[in-house]
Amino acid sequence: MPGLYTADAGATEWLDSALTDLAEFRSTGRPGWTREVFSESYRESRHWVADKMRAAGLQVHVDDAGNIIGRLPGRNPAAPPLVTGSHTDTVDGGGRFDGVVGVLGGLAAVETLRESGTVLGRDLLVVDFLGEESNPFGLSCLGSRALAGELTPRDLARTDYSDRTLASAFEDFGLDPSDLLGRAAWTGTRRPHAYLELHVEQGPVLEARGTEIGIVTAITGIERLVASFTGTPDHAGTRPMDDRRDAMVAAAEAVLAIRAEGCGAPEHGVATVTRLENASSSPNVVPSLVRLHGEVRSVDESWLTGTRRRLAEEIAARAGQHGVEADLSWTTDNAVVRSAPGVQDLAAAACDAAGVSWLPVPSGATHDAVHMAALAPMGMIFVPSANGKSHCPEEFTATGQIATGVRVLADTLIRLDTHHFPHPPRTH
Repeated sequence: MPGLYTADAGATEWLDSALTDLAEFRSTGRPGWTREVFSESYRESRHWVADKMRAAGLQVHVDDAGNIIGRLPGRNPAAPPLVTGSHTDTVDGGGRFDGVVGVLGGLAAVETLRESGTVLGRDLLVVDFLGEESNPFGLSCLGSRALAGELTPRDLARTDYSDRTLASAFEDFGLDPSDLLGRAAWTGTRRPHAYLELHVEQGPVLEARGTEIGIVTAITGIERLVASFTGTPDHAGTRPMDDRRDAMVAAAEAVLAIRAEGCGAPEHGVATVTRLENASSSPNVVPSLVRLHGEVRSVDESWLTGTRRRLAEEIAARAGQHGVEADLSWTTDNAVVRSAPGVQDLAAAACDAAGVSWLPVPSGATHDAVHMAALAPMGMIFVPSANGKSHCPEEFTATGQIATGVRVLADTLIRLDTHHFPHPPRTH
């Protein structure tokens, strides 16, 4: 692959080919590019990824958490390594670029280093993290959580819609759950020097501004809500409208309250209801038990905290007006995580040196970078998404734009190789 520093036709051709080949691994009968964690199509794709890493000259192994790790040796293998990568699993009905760009881009950056004759002072690890996307167990970023030592026995006891535990899913996939609680973690001297992830923006800002690169300032915090509404079952044909305790009406009021909260959020704040479940499937019964699932996201910690209180009060008050009880429970999927200033500065310098336009942007999606930030200074580089579309078949980023991202990624890694970070990474 000829020099990616100029984003020439050779780079574009390689990226096009790799994106097309990986896209062949998808679950039949599902829309778009569906390659969910623990699926057979995902299992098969991982062999392809490992082979691609070997073809790039990397030393490859799969760790206890199922992460595929390719190692490019540096001059001093005892030095804390640089790490880049992302994931290759997708959501149901997803696209070809989310996560994939970070893994293939990492391999392209390795080729860039080789073509330029650059030998880093420390090892470079390219990682395809296991199961970054959401799944029926309600826990994302499985592989990076395990690496950061953040996966817990309680997490492994989570169940999916068929009451299968996450631990069982790992076992069925050929991984020992007992290895995930400590032995997979990168701790002590195994901590990386820095982590840098290339990713598609999954939003409209870069394209709308005509900007080539986004340098991520922070990754959104995510608070997830489950609300249960309990009313009274009645015959839908005989119970008068003014004498009902209709749980679905209370849930509908909550949907509107959550939307209103998101619409009134500061910049980069959103609120979404993702699912409503009626305990009864009967078409002629007034709903008596409805469960709502939703989430709020923002890089503003104070707004997130206030949102939990405001929504709890608003939803309970509206439900009470309909004679319905509302029980809310919140979980924190991840707190707001800020990129390391030093990594941001070096990525900006790489853009400036290449004459590439850039913009500081927050990320409204979560990433493996959230958990890697517990181990090392973290940064992310975004490339534009056409029409801001993501998690759908229409997801698209031109290969020339990806190649530009690879140029910035490779140069930033070179700069990080010799950079001294004065402060340790955050810990939990």
